[in-house]
Amino acid sequence: MRTESPSSDAAPADPVTPKCANADLKAGYRATDAGAGSRFGEITLTNVSDHACALGGFGGLSYVGGDNGTQIGAPASREGSWRKVIMKPGQVAVSEVSESTAENYPAATCKPAEVDGFRVYPPDSYDSQFVRHETTGCASKKVSLLSHHAFH
Repeated sequence: MRTESPSSDAAPADPVTPKCANADLKAGYRATDAGAGSRFGEITLTNVSDHACALGGFGGLSYVGGDNGTQIGAPASREGSWRKVIMKPGQVAVSEVSESTAENYPAATCKPAEVDGFRVYPPDSYDSQFVRHETTGCASKKVSLLSHHAFH
């Protein structure tokens, strides 16, 4: 039995089901809970293609702003491990997201910046999608506000 380390980014090859390409997927976000300086939600990837595809590993996630996709602050840290998921057309994969609020940090440390949304990279992809999510982030890369789990 083959095991994957939590830091591995690529899904193992599947001779039957092709990997999900960025064009096969539509990214979205839904808030789930909030409290005590934290917000929780889910990044979703919906298979919008007409075929099944395989998704596995961690995607990439960061805040963007400036109305031009400029990354704001540090990218999301990755938590947990992953497994390959076969997505039929219309199925949704989910990555749980935790956000600390910028107000938790001194302004001089955080360097507050307006955020337009998320840049979402599907696993094993160099292409990203934008998902609107207006908030305040920290421009300082020394402050990490985001963490997320692998898609499942």
